Amino acid sequence: MEQLERLQQWIDESDNIVFFGGAGVSTESGIPDFRSVDGLYHQQFAYPPEVMLSHTFYRQHPEEFFDFYRKKLLVSGAQPNAAHRKLAELERAGKLRAVITQNIDGLHQLAGSREVLELHGSTLRNYCERCGKAWDTSVVAGCGGVPRCDCGGVIKPDVVLYEEALNGETMYRAVDYIRRADVLIIGGTSLVVYPAAGLIDYYAGDKLVLINKSPTAMDARADLILSGPIGAILGAVRVG
Repeated sequence: MEQLERLQQWIDESDNIVFFGGAGVSTESGIPDFRSVDGLYHQQFAYPPEVMLSHTFYRQHPEEFFDFYRKKLLVSGAQPNAAHRKLAELERAGKLRAVITQNIDGLHQLAGSREVLELHGSTLRNYCERCGKAWDTSVVAGCGGVPRCDCGGVIKPDVVLYEEALNGETMYRAVDYIRRADVLIIGGTSLVVYPAAGLIDYYAGDKLVLINKSPTAMDARADLILSGPIGAILGAVRVG
């Protein structure tokens, strides 16, 4: 495959690679994405998923929010796939500088990646909105209704909901990594969710790689496009 051979060459020649990924990176681990034919946006709920995952809905309908959150965003037993493992291997080899992810599942860290910037937070972290105490996800997953701290405050998952701002420091670091990258690999994302999708604008190099099952609005800007499951594609990359 000519495209895979070119990707291999660019990886071989670089020690300043940055990866930016979305929900498609974790679908091969059994975690559904949002926009594919089997994604959350194509399932039937009382409200659209983007409404149920909004800050307004969280405040106004907390019981329904947590019911949806437990059923659809908390995934038990998911394991890293070939994409997660290969990215961790590239980091250990000194070739990959950072993983920037829109995912909230913690699978990059479970695979061994150390420099992971979580733009949308993580389901593995939870905190009391009143006193700030940290709580394990098992508490949120195991209770019924709205999870409460010992102090009576609501235990909120450390995820960025619609209408909430992304963490400024995380965004700053992501922009810095992308701006300095030789090779930017973008995978498993439709590149339609802003401001995260706007990170592509900070890349000034000539080795922009898009790996996705379906076309994106940014395909015309790519220097290399590989179509297919990202685990299969990255899993074929040789390191060292």
